[in-house]
Formats: sequence, C-alpha cells, structure tokens
Amino acid sequence: MDFRDALTPAGHRIAEGRDRTVGGALADPRQRFLSLGGVVRPEAALRIMGALDRHVFDVLPEVSHPIAEAAIRNARKNYVEKLDKTMHWKTSLMQNMRSKAALAARRAGIVDLLKSDHFHAFAQALAGRRLRRPWGIQVSCYRHGDYSGPHTDHHPEDKRARDGYVDIHISLANDAVAHQYLVYEHDGHFSESVAVATLGGVTAYRLPFWHYTTPLIAKPGREAEARRWLLLGTFLYA
Repeated sequence: MDFRDALTPAGHRIAEGRDRTVGGALADPRQRFLSLGGVVRPEAALRIMGALDRHVFDVLPEVSHPIAEAAIRNARKNYVEKLDKTMHWKTSLMQNMRSKAALAARRAGIVDLLKSDHFHAFAQALAGRRLRRPWGIQVSCYRHGDYSGPHTDHHPEDKRARDGYVDIHISLANDAVAHQYLVYEHDGHFSESVAVATLGGVTAYRLPFWHYTTPLIAKPGREAEARRWLLLGTFLYA
C-alpha cells in the first residue's frame, strides 16, 4: 500500500501542502509536538494492522532495557540518581532489509507504505522545510505492560541529526487496549500528555525533547491480545 491510499481527504490536504492549520507547524521552534486525528482512513488502518499481525508480530525482535540494579545499590549520595533509557517492547529499525523483520514487513506492504513519496511529502508539509532522502523507518509493537522510559532522542555525536530532526508516528491500537499515553515536557516539566492508543492517529515530533510512553494497559481479561503497533519515519533536515 502507498501511504497516499491510506489517507483521508484531510490527510491529502496536509500532504499536498493545502492545510493552513497544521501545515508547517513544526517549523516553529516552540512547537515540538503535534497529535493528529482523522488523517488515516479507519478501514486502511485496520488492513495495515491485520497485515502486521499476520506477517510481522512473530518475527519482530523483543527489546528489554530494565532499570539497572546498580542505580540504587551503588548510590552514595541522596537525590543524585540517574536513569538510563529503559524500555520493553518489540521493535526493529529496519536498517538491515534482509532481516526477518524487514522481509516480513516488506511482504506485508509496510516498507512500501513507509518509503512512499507521499509519506515524505506528509512529513515535509508538517516540518515546514525540506527533508532529506532517504529516511529511516521503524516498526514497533507495544503489548500489555510495554513502555518506553524518559529520553530525548538527542544525537549530539551525529552532525546530521544533532541540530534536530522530525519523526512521524502512525499508531494502530486494537480493541483490546484500554489506554496508553505519551508524556512530554513543557517549560522544563513533564506536564503534557496525550492519548496515543488510537487507530490511525498520527503524531509528529520536532526532536530532541524529553518524553516517554506509559505502559500499555489492556482491557480486563484481554491482556494477551492487546497490541499497539507503531510505524515510524525519521527525517533529517536537508
């Protein structure tokens, strides 16, 4: 599927640069984050999610970075603790297109979706500036209890990314999910949050900034089936 085929008329207006409400919003240094609904057709979202369930879930690697025990055990002073990035989820950056996950994502049509020109145009319209080609893609899946801890997505050692870049996320949560939230900083505090357990919702990030994703919580008795897929594109400035 081409990303074009998944969009609603509102999504097409954004990708074609005809939306004056959110078009170019991330060009404003004060605007770090956008949450958009009504841009992906529900039937397309269901079709994409079904393909991910059938072809990708079983081969998607699980990644687990727990809190280090030494963070508490080795502490010698009060209130100077440090927390490395923690996470638990299934994910693949799709850097090796011969990996099992990447081959499965290609069979499912996900690679074509995320590599489509229309996806680039959509991201560029929100960014309000030219974005490089090619761009990075990632496929992730949150299950009951999965989360991503506080982090900035800052890459000061990479001269292409150290001055900032744009991420676009497509969220595909099934009916077994009760809730999951993205929490992000505003004026130096984790004071903003948005529900991300959506079917076809799109979030856009002008990175880096502090944020984290709360544990996905399933509806009672549906823990084993609850999933939220996350399709991601990472775009560097041209």
